[in-house]
Amino acid sequence: METLRLWTLGSQPLKHLFRLASSSAATPRRTPSRVVLRCCSSSTATTSGNVDQGPPKGPGRNRRSSSSSSSTSDREAVRAIRLKKVEELRSKGLDPYAYGWDRTHSADQLQNLYKNLENGVELNGEKDQVSVAGRIIARRTFGKLAFLTLRDDSGTIQLYCDKERLPDDQFEQVKAFVDIGDILGARGSIKRTEKGELSIYLNSFVILTKSLLPLPDKYHGLTDIDKRYRQRYVDMIANPEVADVFRKRAKIVSEIRTTMDSLGFVEVETPVLQGAAGGAEARPFITYHNSLQRDLYLRIATELHLKRMLVGGFEKVYEIGRIFRNEGISTRHNPEFTTIEMYEAYSDYQSMMNLAEEIVTRCALAVHGKLTIDYQGNEICLERPWRRDTMHNLVKETSGIDFNELGSDVDVAKKITLSTLGNNLDNNDKASIEACQSHGHLLNEVFEIVVEPKLVQPTFVLDYPIEISPLAKPHRRFTGLTERFELFICGRELGNAFSELTDPIDQRGRFEYQIREHEKKREGTISADGDKKEGVQNDDVSYEVTLDDDFLTALEYGMPPASGMGLGIDRLVMLLTNSPSIRDVIAFPVLKLQQ
Repeated sequence: METLRLWTLGSQPLKHLFRLASSSAATPRRTPSRVVLRCCSSSTATTSGNVDQGPPKGPGRNRRSSSSSSSTSDREAVRAIRLKKVEELRSKGLDPYAYGWDRTHSADQLQNLYKNLENGVELNGEKDQVSVAGRIIARRTFGKLAFLTLRDDSGTIQLYCDKERLPDDQFEQVKAFVDIGDILGARGSIKRTEKGELSIYLNSFVILTKSLLPLPDKYHGLTDIDKRYRQRYVDMIANPEVADVFRKRAKIVSEIRTTMDSLGFVEVETPVLQGAAGGAEARPFITYHNSLQRDLYLRIATELHLKRMLVGGFEKVYEIGRIFRNEGISTRHNPEFTTIEMYEAYSDYQSMMNLAEEIVTRCALAVHGKLTIDYQGNEICLERPWRRDTMHNLVKETSGIDFNELGSDVDVAKKITLSTLGNNLDNNDKASIEACQSHGHLLNEVFEIVVEPKLVQPTFVLDYPIEISPLAKPHRRFTGLTERFELFICGRELGNAFSELTDPIDQRGRFEYQIREHEKKREGTISADGDKKEGVQNDDVSYEVTLDDDFLTALEYGMPPASGMGLGIDRLVMLLTNSPSIRDVIAFPVLKLQQ
């Protein structure tokens, strides 16, 4: 993590620095001669102990500015100084915002290419003349030498600036105009210093982009979680490991695509704006289309349109896309998130378990090169095969309650459940259990409260109740259950899959039942806590659930037997990057308005 420090080389107060910055362009070198700005980083080889960088001397060496550089007043003062430098550069005929730069190497390429170069050696051959570009994250001046640390998206390398080597007044320009945060293009030969720092011995440089705002310091900004999410671009500059998460995310998505394509699946795109919000039970975002003069919904799932593709003759399809749900925000939930949904004709949910294992293990190997990973202090083994067990068995194993023996009376089942688990339940859990309207809802509620948090190692939970699975095919052996599984790792649902329901009459009946139950809650006849309250609106279900008649029409033309699965890409990235919050793996998460 970088730390921006202000070093004063004398007894002059900070306000004198600002006065010097407003002096005429004829004396631009005076301002930076009073200060040295430094961005420390444990991730770079350029530290304060490196003699090559010429650490500053004087009584102000260890003194932090009494005013934080992240405060509004200091930030604006620094911005004013840098705007003045922009004007001075332009007055010299230099464009501080260039059109481009021809690079020969990245920083990482040079570090690898010259890793065996001995200390104190300079290479001046034609092939050793290189050109790089990147952001300056550390800066030192030391007499007739200056040392800059340049970072591009591959890594860092030092720029070795020698007054005797640089043409014209370029060394004075380094001192007067180059600040931490600027983006530079640099050309020179390769040199390893006596202290072992691989460097580009500068022949010339150009300011490609002049930064106007200072980078945050260690104590103000980098540890402010809300600011890190709100200004992710600054977060990635200050914390290189954050950018690394998004590189791993890209690798994971690429590996998913490669896996699906190699198995013969075809990637398709389906509408984000839909006439009916179907494929899940969730509050949708609603928008209005002016030309069509109708409400449209941002999709809450890609499922129903992908199934239409199966009706149309495709046998293996998938889509990686954004999903939008107008619901709560937490470390596991964001209003917009990314999933992959896939459907395969002539297969059942057993096939999808195999595919889930294939996708996750391939992604783990792509990122880590191994199948044993750490997540928040837990060692997770992804070696196949993963555990497969039914919801009934897991609930019985964890709670001691055998739902197969509870009988048909739901009220009696709830009493037994509460008496068995009473000491381990909080008031919210008890209320949720009391609100259950069927055995299936009760079984699922107990599973979520008691079992789910304990599923640390990869586990497929099989055979969900029909009441909570409106799109899954009825179980071929067990009445009241469906051929559905969910995949859990680290107590979190990672995937959801079915043997897909293809009977259009059954599907219509389940949709209509789902809508009736939703309307009862919406109108207040059954509120969220299970009490009957006439005319009381429940905000959690205040939205309207609509019937997708066109999807039912598609089913009536005939959809082949099929299985389907949805995997949460954000949660998979969280797992494989050891990230505690979904906001850590979404570059620009939705946040509350700043007060």
